[in-house]
Formats: sequence, C-alpha cells, structure tokens
Amino acid sequence: MAKTKPGKKDLDSYTIKGTNKVVRPGDCVLMRPSDSDKPPYVARVEKIEADHRNNVKVRVRWYYRPEESIGGRRQFHGAKELFLSDHYDVQSAHTIEGKCIVHSFKNYTKLENVGAEDYFCRFEYKAATGGFTPDRVAVYCKCEMPYNPDDLMVQCEGCKDWFHPSCMGMTIEEAKKLDQFLCSDCSSEDDAKRSLNAFPVSPSLEAKVEAKRRKR
Repeated sequence: MAKTKPGKKDLDSYTIKGTNKVVRPGDCVLMRPSDSDKPPYVARVEKIEADHRNNVKVRVRWYYRPEESIGGRRQFHGAKELFLSDHYDVQSAHTIEGKCIVHSFKNYTKLENVGAEDYFCRFEYKAATGGFTPDRVAVYCKCEMPYNPDDLMVQCEGCKDWFHPSCMGMTIEEAKKLDQFLCSDCSSEDDAKRSLNAFPVSPSLEAKVEAKRRKR
C-alpha cells in the first residue's frame, strides 16, 4: 500500500459497516445525507485512506440529481438520472449506506428491469456555472425534447422519428396496442400518395381523344 502523508495510508477497499458489501475506488455509493428526509447522496469513490487511528475517509466525486442543479429538474430528465459533477469532497466512510450502479444512458435504456440501485448518467455538470457536457443532445417528437427513458415513445414507420403518445393525441394504452404507427406528417403524405395513385392528375390520352370525338 502506497503511503500518502505521514500517518495516512491508501486502502484498496472498505467494507460498509453492518454489511458484507465491499467498496473499492471507482465504485459508486449511496451516502447518508445530513437531512434524513432527503434521498441518499450518490458519489463515485476516487480514493480510500485511513489515518493512524484507523479512521477511514473516502475522496468522492459527487453526482447531482437534476433538482440539485442550477437549472433544476426538467421534463426530459429521468427519475433515476444523475449528473457527474466536478465537485470533489472528502467524507467519512461511515456515511456510506450502500452501493449502486450508475449506467451509461445507452446501457440503462437496455435494462429489462430497473432496480433501486440502478441510475444513469448522460451529462457531466459544472457545479459553479451550471454548465453541461455535452451541451446539446438529440431531440424527438413534435415537442422537440430529449429522450426521457421513463416515457413510452412510439416510432413512426415513415420518418423513423420517435413520438410521445400524448403529443399525438393518444393514450399510452392506445399506443401499446398499435401494430404500426405513422405520425401526422407521414400519414398526410401517405394519404396524398394514395390520392395520386387513385386519381390521375392529368387526363389520359384516351380521355382527350374521347372528348374530341364528342365535340364533333
């Protein structure tokens, strides 16, 4: 174990008090808040060290919940969404309540079942300025909002864009029963194509000849 400061030593791991769960640098943990009414804080453990009295401290990098950010929670933020901040801190290891998993956004959307310990992160967050990286993400639907994995969306067979049922005037139950879906733009184009196929835009040559014969 590498020495850091006199009387301090780096630890490879820490066992959470009252459990058999082992925390190592790089793990994500739930930390007890000072206000018991609040949900636990989420942090990534960067380093574990003990002093000469064997008091264990952890250097952590905090995850922020959307409501803890300067801009607050927005419509597209998922219930389990976190932002990886540039806010580092040193805390007593005794405040660690449990472990959790912070997935990438892509991996989170592939989960069949989301457990209590599952979270996801798609943004890094600058705590001092409220800035995000990336500062732009893809938007979907008529409402032009980023994807919220908690919300059901339906894909248009025409343009392949994704839409919220409510924005399309449907209930979630109706959307779940759909075999296929065309958005309003694609369905109007589809109707126009059907009309063109059914009714020639200009009269056929035979019709013109027939009209001339009648005039004689």
